[in-house]
Amino acid sequence: MILELARVAKTFTMHLQGGIRLPIVQNVSFCVTPGECVVLTGPSGAGKSSILKMIFGTYRCDEGRIVVSHGGASTDIAAAPPRDVLRLRRSVIGYVSQFLRAVPRVPALAVVAESGDSPRAEALLRRLNIPERLWSLPPATFSGGEQQRVNIARGFLPERPLLLLDEPTASLDPHNRQVVIDLISEKKRQGTAMVAIVHDQQVCDAVADRVIDVTRFAAA
Repeated sequence: MILELARVAKTFTMHLQGGIRLPIVQNVSFCVTPGECVVLTGPSGAGKSSILKMIFGTYRCDEGRIVVSHGGASTDIAAAPPRDVLRLRRSVIGYVSQFLRAVPRVPALAVVAESGDSPRAEALLRRLNIPERLWSLPPATFSGGEQQRVNIARGFLPERPLLLLDEPTASLDPHNRQVVIDLISEKKRQGTAMVAIVHDQQVCDAVADRVIDVTRFAAA
């Protein structure tokens, strides 16, 4: 087991609205093993992205444990200092968000090859159907679908034991959606554990080993 969430809860405090507290999720508990893809489903606003962000350490949970185990060591992200969370991001946890956040004017190839592995970056860009003529251009000039494919390539390039995917196929055409399905399947065979948010039922059916409806964690 590489990831365990135990009785995790999250509430947002709206400081500009008189301190109103907005409960999001409670009692979130599940595990993920190497080579397994767990898909989170549920309506918009149910807390799916918040769960991913708590695993990644972007959000702090209010209660519970989020334990990442790798290399004989275990870290509770819910209680870990920022330096430990950053260490895990560098070597254990990868994240593919819905949106590409790239440094302006940096070429697409450089965005993907942040780890320095240009040959693999080139191979991924080809596989995701980003034309070579675009590699030297900044992704900010690309279409939404092209930006998302650059984002996917950047997230899939590093060898991370745990990968978080926030709607990775949301803006893709059917052909490129299948490419991403194939990439996820390959990662699973390599032993990568994944937690994914997927709204497309076809994609869910193709990649999910387990499906968790987050409405079961709805806060009262």
